[in-house]
Amino acid sequence: MQPCIFRASALDGGMFPYVTLAKDKSWQPGPYDGVELLVLHKNETTGGVTILRKFRAGLTVPAHVHPLANEYCYVLSGEWEEGGAVYTIGAFFFAPKGVKHGPHHAKTEVISLTVFDGPLTVQ
Repeated sequence: MQPCIFRASALDGGMFPYVTLAKDKSWQPGPYDGVELLVLHKNETTGGVTILRKFRAGLTVPAHVHPLANEYCYVLSGEWEEGGAVYTIGAFFFAPKGVKHGPHHAKTEVISLTVFDGPLTVQ
């Protein structure tokens, strides 16, 4: 497989105005103990973020609301449970802004690709 090498910029007509590699980023503490975030992109205008989220095996995230953003989540690895349903690799879900969801229980370590279309806040 060819490595991803960023040569173009948004100004010179390159295909993608932004390219990053996860390996060049660092995991940061998330909003709950046992959750880590790797920010792939932040939209400086909307505050929205595209992130990888890692949930420690056995972790239960309490029911919560994202008051400022819709949440789009795709499970890349692991499995978690919510409301009796088990989500595994390939599952996609959408949580509308302001709608309570959870609790989520990570049955194994879970990694998801998640997009918040506004600032990532939790209540």
